[in-house]
Amino acid sequence: MPDNEPPSVPVPDYRPVERFWPYVDLPEAPTDEELAALDPELAEALFGRPPLPFSVSLEFPVFDGDDYARAVGMARASAEYREIGSGASMRHRARFYPPDAARLRDLFAIVGRHDSCEVLVDDRPVPYARELWLPLLWFLIP
Repeated sequence: MPDNEPPSVPVPDYRPVERFWPYVDLPEAPTDEELAALDPELAEALFGRPPLPFSVSLEFPVFDGDDYARAVGMARASAEYREIGSGASMRHRARFYPPDAARLRDLFAIVGRHDSCEVLVDDRPVPYARELWLPLLWFLIP
């Protein structure tokens, strides 16, 4: 074998397909359902802050009692409703805008007695949300 000749490399009998199954058929852009299910903080980081009006959200867990079904029904009737998690760690999040202050007050009367109920102003926990922001919204009730 001369010094300048490259070594012989065996040629395979077949050529593998250059695709990654099962990921071939996935869309490149997320669907509308996937975008709606994003956590608000993640959506803000990815797409910027959308121009939404002022809102107050109540987030509460599953609890025992007769009022649970009524509270979930009232939450589903809100401007925007989401279920976060599953099983025992499932939480309900209901968003209310200022014209819906009376419905927010009615739902808070049921779920507000639980310490695990969170009040979010524009999807963020803020200090004194229960003690200051909610009573300020009650002034909007005719």
